[in-house]
Amino acid sequence: MVGYVIIDLEVHDEVGFAGYREAVPALIKKHGGEYLVRGGQFEVIDGDWQPHRLVVLCFPDRDAVHAFFADPAYAELEELRRRTSKTVIIAVDGID
Repeated sequence: MVGYVIIDLEVHDEVGFAGYREAVPALIKKHGGEYLVRGGQFEVIDGDWQPHRLVVLCFPDRDAVHAFFADPAYAELEELRRRTSKTVIIAVDGID
């Protein structure tokens, strides 16, 4: 079953975050992931959720999602992301 990752990202250090933005796509691809949404304009149709910057990733399955976040190569990038942004990340299964 496909695994999706939905990220609400509030970058507070654009210069510092640039290193993450440049390096993470290769690691996402390494784990079979791809971007479906990467920033862009959005519109809240109903409700009061006001995302900052939306990113949606698609991975082959939930195991690939966990492998991506557990990859030792991601540890340094994760620290950079935490230092330069505030994020909410969720994983959700797709439809079989």
